[in-house]
Amino acid sequence: MSEATITQTSTRTRGAIALRTAQILLALLYGFSGFAKLIAQSDAVESFDRMGWGHWSMYVIGALEFSGAVALLFIPALASAAAVAYIGLMIGASTVQLTLLDPQNAFMPLVLIVPLVLIARARRDRAKDLATLVRRRA
Repeated sequence: MSEATITQTSTRTRGAIALRTAQILLALLYGFSGFAKLIAQSDAVESFDRMGWGHWSMYVIGALEFSGAVALLFIPALASAAAVAYIGLMIGASTVQLTLLDPQNAFMPLVLIVPLVLIARARRDRAKDLATLVRRRA
């Protein structure tokens, strides 16, 4: 094997490890965030009260966050879809921070979009496989 081939393989391996690490870290972040909402942790309740939203919305968002974390971490065929859903959630979170809560915290959800885009793009082949399987069964 040539040195260039070894270098390319090594770079791909490091990229795959970095991507998987980001996927795990984001799944843990969203999983814990969703779980906090599902158990009505006091900070979560306070945030939703400040927004003037009902507690039902806290549970819905918590369930979406938690189920997305499970998909991102444990269901490879759904990882791309979960990442895309989180991109929408992060745009919404940033908007809520800007308009209803703390504008200085609006940038963080937008930063999380970058690794989510990379995950969605890298895992899109699995999503295509899932779509093909669903079409065949329909």
